[in-house]
Amino acid sequence: MQRVRLGKTSIVANKNGFGALPIQRISSEDAKRILLRAYEGGINFFDTSRAYSDSEEKIGMALSHVREKIYIATKTKAKNADDFWMDLKESLKALKTDYIDIYQFHNPSFCPKPGDGTGLYEAMLEAKEKGLIRHIGITNHRMKVAVEAVESGLYETIQFPFSYLATEEELGLVEICREREVGFIAMKSLAGGLINNSRAAYAHQSLFENVLPIWGVQRLEELDEFLEYGTNPPEMTPEMLDLIEKDKMILSGDFCRGCGYCLPCPVDIDIPNAARMSLLIRRAPTKVFFSEDWQIKMKKIKDCIECHHCSDNCPYGLDTHNLLKRNLKDYEESIQKA
Repeated sequence: MQRVRLGKTSIVANKNGFGALPIQRISSEDAKRILLRAYEGGINFFDTSRAYSDSEEKIGMALSHVREKIYIATKTKAKNADDFWMDLKESLKALKTDYIDIYQFHNPSFCPKPGDGTGLYEAMLEAKEKGLIRHIGITNHRMKVAVEAVESGLYETIQFPFSYLATEEELGLVEICREREVGFIAMKSLAGGLINNSRAAYAHQSLFENVLPIWGVQRLEELDEFLEYGTNPPEMTPEMLDLIEKDKMILSGDFCRGCGYCLPCPVDIDIPNAARMSLLIRRAPTKVFFSEDWQIKMKKIKDCIECHHCSDNCPYGLDTHNLLKRNLKDYEESIQKA
C-alpha cells in the first residue's frame, strides 16, 4: 500500500484515508463493523468532525482499543476561544482519547491567525502546548483562504476538495503545499458523487505523492473497493485518461460540488442534490431519481423565496438560485421523455 507523509508532520498514513462524515447516517453497529474492517484492511487515517453528529462517538466506540496505531483528524467550527475549548473537550471525550493528531478549523470564512481578535489560533497553540493536539490544520472550500493558510506558515495541513476534475488553480494549490511541505488532505475525491468510477479516481490520486485522499464510506461494498485498490493500485491507463477527459468535458463549468454550505434552506429544498440533478440523472440509473419522492423534492424548487442564502454561502460563488431553476427544467423535460 502506498504511503503519504503529511508535510513536515510525523504522520505517515496509508494512501487510503477514511472520511467519516457518512457513518453518521448508519447505525452504531454498522459503523463499528465498517470502521473495524477499514482498520484491519490497512487504513490508519480517520477524518471526522464535531459537526458530524455522532461520527466521533462511533470512531471512539470502534477504534479506541487501537488508538496508538491510528491517526485521527477532527474539526471545530468554533468562532471564538470559549467555543473552541468546548468543542475540543467534547471531541476528546467522544473519541475516547487524550489527544488528537490533527485538529482543524472547519471551513472558516477567513484564515485564523494570531492577533486577529478571535483568539482561535492562540487557543490552537495552547492546546498543542498542552499535548491535547499534535498538529494544526485547516479545511476549506475557498481557494483564497486555502492559499492564505498555506502561505502563512501557520498550518501543518490543509484539507481541500481535490479530484480528477481539478482546475489548474487547484492543481497549483497541491504543488504549493508540496513545495512548502504542508500536508494536503483531499476531500471530495469523488466530486460529491458525480465521479462514478472509483478506479479512475484512485488512480488519479496516486499520481500525487503528497496527497492523502479521504474516501467517504458508509457501506461495506464501498469500503472493500478502496481496500482492494490499496493492495492492488489501479494504473492510469490510456482508457482511464480518455474517461477522465470525457468527464471533464461533461462536468466542467458551473456545477454544484455538493458541499452543503448552502443549507439549511428555509423552504427545505435539497439544494446539494437538486442543483446537480441534470448531471446525476446522466450518471446514475434514472429510476432512482425519477421516483415519486424525488419528483416531490424537485418541485420544491418552485417554492424558492429568493432569499439568496444559498448563493451567499456558496464557497464556489455559484448562482445557485438560477442553477436550481435550470436543473428543474431539465429534470421535468427528462421525465417527459422517459
